[in-house]
Amino acid sequence: MTDPFISLVLATVGRCDQLGRLVDSLALQSFNDFELVVVDQNLDQRIESQVQRAESLGLRVRYQKLFPPNLATARNRGIETSTGEWIGFPDDDCWYDPSLLQTVVSRISGIDKPGGLVGRWAELQAQPTPSRKLELRLIREFRETEVSSITLFFHSTLLRRIGGFDSRFGLGQWFGAGEETDLVFRALEAGASIVYEPSAEVHHDLPGARNRALQNVRSRSRGTGGLYAKHHISAWVVLRGLLSPLLVPLFRGRFQPEELLRGMVTIRGRAEGLLRWRWSNRQPASVHRSRH
Repeated sequence: MTDPFISLVLATVGRCDQLGRLVDSLALQSFNDFELVVVDQNLDQRIESQVQRAESLGLRVRYQKLFPPNLATARNRGIETSTGEWIGFPDDDCWYDPSLLQTVVSRISGIDKPGGLVGRWAELQAQPTPSRKLELRLIREFRETEVSSITLFFHSTLLRRIGGFDSRFGLGQWFGAGEETDLVFRALEAGASIVYEPSAEVHHDLPGARNRALQNVRSRSRGTGGLYAKHHISAWVVLRGLLSPLLVPLFRGRFQPEELLRGMVTIRGRAEGLLRWRWSNRQPASVHRSRH
């Protein structure tokens, strides 16, 4: 049995120098049967030198432009044009452990033949949990392992069957996060087997101050609220999600004014996302389309 060919869909906008770190890590992979599918959402040619450098290092690169920027749409474009049996989604500012792709290939070629794999964001999950299959029940309770797009690898047939990413979610959208969690939700709901493999390490700097800015907290929280409504999450889980941003810091004895404000903004964002999704899906089809 031959190893699967992998497509790495890279949706990029606004960055250049950080992209070089990813390129270097790809050139060092112990498994090299992959292609890099670059979906460039910049109006200028800022990443042209990095694309040329990737090719000079021996990487197979497929390049295309897309505008206006939309992270989920760009990834879907990459899925459509990818030729790999499996597809991953690196960020333009992440980098791979040298053994990552070999670890992924070894795991997905196992006896159980999963349809998807979640790796480990090494900087975020310093203490990995054991390898296991993801459970739909736990993810519907928001108690599953942390899911980030940079750690996801899916069989291309599964991705196309469930329709890729929902472009209403994600960076730059009103529902400012949650596209990767939504993807895993839909894959599990479709009956796919998805495994968590902690030895598949992806690296990414921890979120900085910009991500903690209240405007971004509110935007990302809308994505969580949208997930509550889209996937008909139980009232108890929703209530817990609306109360925990205030109650958790209180019980931990760290209830500072900054935490209070951030908790209130989180609650507001989640409530907005929940109500907006429900409202928009009660409108006539023509109105619904005009909003997306």
